[in-house]
Amino acid sequence: MKKSVKAISLVLASALLLAGCGGNEASNGSSDKKQYKIGLTQFAEHPSLDAATEGFKKALEDKGFKEGDNVKYDFQNAQADMNNTASIANNFVGDKVDLIFANATPSAVAALNATKDIPIIFTSVTDPVGAGLVEAFDKPGDNITGTTDNHPDATKKTIDFMTNEVGAKKIGVIYNAGEQNSEVQLKEVKKLAEANGAKVVEASISTSAEVKQAAESLVGRVDAIYVPTDNTVVSALESVISVANGKKIPLFVGELDSMKRGAVAASGFNYYDIGYQSGLMAAEILSGNKKASEIPVELPKSLTLTINKKAAEEQGVEVKEEWGEDAEFYEE
Repeated sequence: MKKSVKAISLVLASALLLAGCGGNEASNGSSDKKQYKIGLTQFAEHPSLDAATEGFKKALEDKGFKEGDNVKYDFQNAQADMNNTASIANNFVGDKVDLIFANATPSAVAALNATKDIPIIFTSVTDPVGAGLVEAFDKPGDNITGTTDNHPDATKKTIDFMTNEVGAKKIGVIYNAGEQNSEVQLKEVKKLAEANGAKVVEASISTSAEVKQAAESLVGRVDAIYVPTDNTVVSALESVISVANGKKIPLFVGELDSMKRGAVAASGFNYYDIGYQSGLMAAEILSGNKKASEIPVELPKSLTLTINKKAAEEQGVEVKEEWGEDAEFYEE
């Protein structure tokens, strides 16, 4: 009986030793890492916003926050529906995510309305002050900051090019009156056009299904069309391109990804880059190095006027090689 007790004791001791070894191994492995849940709310699906989301995730990965390792993303697309943005934001709050990445103005506004505690990083926001997200670029909110897609010189460069180089005197603008960022851009386009002796003809829509009809309504009334960084219109940009090509109306846009899809020119930057800038901000917050309130809102770090030669030909614009002195040519 004593031998049996001694044997059992040895077995138990060995088991405890093995368990101890296993525990130490786990403590050194990925299972012991702090896990983060990030809610990604994107207003619509189109190349610019998609690129910003990819840039955001890459920046976090570069800073040690890797999907499938210590980060889990919950990606939700509002499909350009304002009502969906609120539901998505409220669900993130209910799930107690560690941080919310809000891609585009409606998603950012909905996120801030849903929480004043969870850190929010936004991007693709044209006017963060006017949208009520922050008091000023150097005075972000208690739990929110991010990057804007409104470089102060971007719209001016494009409108100057349309009026001075292409000769547009009547500029059609297609926009969603329900998007605050588009209203801001419309006012800017009007001011710049008038300063150059041109006029703006408005074509307002409320859903992507109305975009083609809005483009067709401008035929015969304008010399060129301008589409700002309006998520609803950009999500249905092919409808505008088809009208522009068919009726030989030069189309200009507010960002480079849309230019590549078939517009004559855009003065802009890569949305991937502002997404990446936002991701670096998120890494600072998740690391505990800074709070959102300590990180100023940032502008895009680069700006380029880019001309799409193929689109120009399709829409009746004669490309001048001297344009290459102040712009870049995009060729597929």
